[in-house]
Amino acid sequence: MERGPAIFTGVVFVLFGGGLLAWTATQLRYRRPVARGVSPVASATVASVAAVIALAVGGWCLTHV
Repeated sequence: MERGPAIFTGVVFVLFGGGLLAWTATQLRYRRPVARGVSPVASATVASVAAVIALAVGGWCLTHV
């Protein structure tokens, strides 16, 4: 990848993953649903896994600059 797009993509993924993980943790701390109409455990698990994957992809993009 070229440097500019790789840095931009990595930062976007890291910000999204970090924001999603923080939001999920806040929702769970206040015992609010992460997603409506879905099992609380399943929605928290899917959101957490998606956040970790986004953080991993962002980290991968930033290390391959």
